[in-house]
Amino acid sequence: MEITPLGRRITFGAIVFVLVGLGAYLIGPAAHGSGTPGSPSAKPDLTPAASSAPASPSPARDAAPTSGGTPNIYQWLPFTPSELGAAALTARQFGVAYGTFSYAEPPSAYIAPIARLASSELAAQIKEAYSLPGVAAARTSARQVSTGTADIQSLRAFGPTSLTFVVQVTENLITSTGRSQQATSYAITVTGSAAAWQVSDIELQSAGNS
Repeated sequence: MEITPLGRRITFGAIVFVLVGLGAYLIGPAAHGSGTPGSPSAKPDLTPAASSAPASPSPARDAAPTSGGTPNIYQWLPFTPSELGAAALTARQFGVAYGTFSYAEPPSAYIAPIARLASSELAAQIKEAYSLPGVAAARTSARQVSTGTADIQSLRAFGPTSLTFVVQVTENLITSTGRSQQATSYAITVTGSAAAWQVSDIELQSAGNS
């Protein structure tokens, strides 16, 4: 049977009445509880109960140990801090010179700064390798110009008159095809004493030279 408009209005009013009553129930005091124990929404008493026992004192912290003097490790080494610094500077300057070159310069121009830092034997070996026809042709055809940088990564070995550093040499290249970087780690050995050091050997880090 079809519900008349009057019946629909009566039904709608009844539904509204029920919803209003349900809302009043949900938001009224009964829904939130009275705060009495046992009510689902009652908040627990967070005030700690008084204790008749005296509070136990906090355990005393151990006194911080007095710091002793830093050991002077150089008393066990065959060189002083200044000697180590001078040797490291020589290795780093050599790395910079080793990674700096230009296709437009003759081998003598490349080797000149290296010769001031390395033994004559090592400088001659580097010049010979730099001048190899195939190497020189590749450098010229690509119009290679490199600015070298060097960073010491570690001290690999040392003795009374020699120290071997692991040095990363980076060639910052400009060629006919653009710019690039090539980083290679070398084991560079310097020999001498005091402030007079020279590079006596260079090998790839993976090859040893310890």
